[in-house]
Amino acid sequence: MNKRENIDIEIKRMQQQMLNYFQTHWKLFLAEGIFFILLGFCAVVIPQFFTVAIVIFLGWLLLFGGAVHIGRALLFSDMPGFGSWLFMGILQVVVGYLFIAQPANGILTLTMLMALFFGFEGIAKISLAFMMRPLANWGLILFSGMTALVFALIIAISWSETSHWLLGLFLGINMIFLGASLVKISLHHKEIH
Repeated sequence: MNKRENIDIEIKRMQQQMLNYFQTHWKLFLAEGIFFILLGFCAVVIPQFFTVAIVIFLGWLLLFGGAVHIGRALLFSDMPGFGSWLFMGILQVVVGYLFIAQPANGILTLTMLMALFFGFEGIAKISLAFMMRPLANWGLILFSGMTALVFALIIAISWSETSHWLLGLFLGINMIFLGASLVKISLHHKEIH
């Protein structure tokens, strides 16, 4: 066997495993899809709220994570890399505090990071879709990936003017597309199972 045949065999094996998971756990994928659709609709209806909530939530995560880093660094001050651990903790606390205290500035930063997220997520979904290609409804995942890439481009072009609501809106739309894809795929595999 040559390398190409090995790759084809491996892809077919992964596709069969994916098919088995969809057939066996279709209810879990259905529930996950419905959850994403509901959450996505909430974010579309009130995108400003979701945008601010994301920034503040992330701020608290960074603040607490930084406090843990600082605490561990001080507890193990003789550990190699003490200065780096302490610096990372202080940096996380400062950025977390700034996100909480000045969410408007955090929104601008996060919106640009979301452009990167949507870009990488789009690439990952498109790759996954091509792995799923012979399976039913694989095109929905492909469409969701292409949509994420379009969102990344739109955010990158207009992020400073629209960041206060665009992040929540696009996150909501992205979740709706993902949820709808999961619902459609799970219902298809329910009928087969």
